[in-house]
Amino acid sequence: MKLVTFREPSGASRVGVLRGDHVVTVDVPDMRALFERGDAGMEQAESAAGPDYELAAVRLEAPIIPRKFFHTSGNFREHEEESKQVDWSHEIAPWIVFFQNLDSIIGTGEPIIYPDHLTSELDYELELCMVLRKAGKNFGPEEAADYIGGYTIFNDITARDIQREEMRSGVFSFCKSIDTFSPLGPWIVTPDELGDPHDLEMKLRVNGELRQASHSSRMAVTLPQIISHYSPLVYNRGDLLSTGTVAGVAGFRSDATDYYLRPGDEVECEIEGIGVLRNPVISWEQAYGKPAPAGVAG
Repeated sequence: MKLVTFREPSGASRVGVLRGDHVVTVDVPDMRALFERGDAGMEQAESAAGPDYELAAVRLEAPIIPRKFFHTSGNFREHEEESKQVDWSHEIAPWIVFFQNLDSIIGTGEPIIYPDHLTSELDYELELCMVLRKAGKNFGPEEAADYIGGYTIFNDITARDIQREEMRSGVFSFCKSIDTFSPLGPWIVTPDELGDPHDLEMKLRVNGELRQASHSSRMAVTLPQIISHYSPLVYNRGDLLSTGTVAGVAGFRSDATDYYLRPGDEVECEIEGIGVLRNPVISWEQAYGKPAPAGVAG
């Protein structure tokens, strides 16, 4: 199944199942509530017969807002290797984790707002993201696969100049957690439909130009290993767990300035079997109709 959160023509936010080019409504308050119902929730989605809308007639939103968003990184060694081109200050290796700011999540089609009062180095990071179907803690890799309830796409927008300053202390979060910096979507694909998550092509384009191209098989650790490793932090149904980006980010190029995002750009993140997450980049003034406040970063 493909599970979506959408705005119906009346403006109400609803949960639905994508069937071809139509969305069929599921009678739950929101996507997290669907996952919290466990197997009963998935059965309800499979048998949904609610109001039916053409996909083109609705506006997709971020598919889920979780209780916790486990942001992990360093799982693709190729990202560590490319960081050496710019003599990055810290090793990028498993196991890096922090909690993402849930208020920074946006859906496909929604704009990434460029805060030029804070950064001049806005970067992209294509990531596969898992949605957890079970609550639990303290388990091993052999149990972990049963916790995966679905997959979606995450674009880990990063202000590299802020990140370099933060990493002087060895930690970072502000650079990745600013408003609109967490595009997510376009929907959630359940494991039975996706197949092997370690056999997926991954691509990111800016204005149609290919910037990142890799494959989920290049991950240095498996998804069950990632899930079990962070299980001491306690999972809830519907929590998100990102899996790190691949090579090709702007900030680790010798000519990075030519590749950072700018207002007017469109970013497309594509993962085989899931779909395409598209987001335009707009200026602060275009978003809010007034100049940005004085900068506070750096």
